[in-house]
Amino acid sequence: MRTETQAIVCTLRGHGEHGAIVRLMTPEQGLVAAYVRGARGRHMRPVLIAGNMVQAQLSARTETQLPQAAIELIHSRGPLLSEPLLAAAIEWATVLTATALPEGQPYPRLYQALEGLLDAVEAASSASGWGAALVRYELLMLAELGFGLDLDRCAVTGNKDNLIAVSRKSGRAVSAAEAEPYAGKLLPLPSFVREGGRASWPEIAQGLDLTGHFLLRDLLTDRSRPLAEARERLVTRLRRAGGLA
Repeated sequence: MRTETQAIVCTLRGHGEHGAIVRLMTPEQGLVAAYVRGARGRHMRPVLIAGNMVQAQLSARTETQLPQAAIELIHSRGPLLSEPLLAAAIEWATVLTATALPEGQPYPRLYQALEGLLDAVEAASSASGWGAALVRYELLMLAELGFGLDLDRCAVTGNKDNLIAVSRKSGRAVSAAEAEPYAGKLLPLPSFVREGGRASWPEIAQGLDLTGHFLLRDLLTDRSRPLAEARERLVTRLRRAGGLA
């Protein structure tokens, strides 16, 4: 069995003296794990950096065997790792992808969203330019794994107008009039989540609070709970960058 695909490097774990198991996000196969010979050598280390775009040739004798991969660099995001905030964003997005998704199942929307998020991180002069994309990626991750939020209409009245909050329990939107008696108990719903476009620093912080609540409740459970620390480091740096700390 041989396949060739473009992929985004997500995580790398040493295996043996010189090799490693790399997890790649691909357009058609979703998350794929493969063994790379010499992965920790001088030539391959810069290639197998999380967030890099690569071309991977995967080969295995059977469907159940861990494939081996020959990998070539297409585009490096290594230079971004010298910036702590950008490095934290790339680390979180790729680790979340590698941990939350089952292997071998296609998620083309998530692949496109991850590629778009990494491009935004690379292109934006300020984190305010990609903070909204990060929130949308986390929302899409929840939705693709069956934990999507219902933000189209009010959970109480069914109306679609003036939705400003989300129930912590049901994940459903609540209108301003219905939310008023429960001030402080609901999660704010920033307008960019439903309407698109750029977001202010306070709105990005609200969006991250929203997605963070449901990620911790529904996805980052048991053994994956320590990953919340990577997200917390990112959120802390984002708040400082926006003057919200």
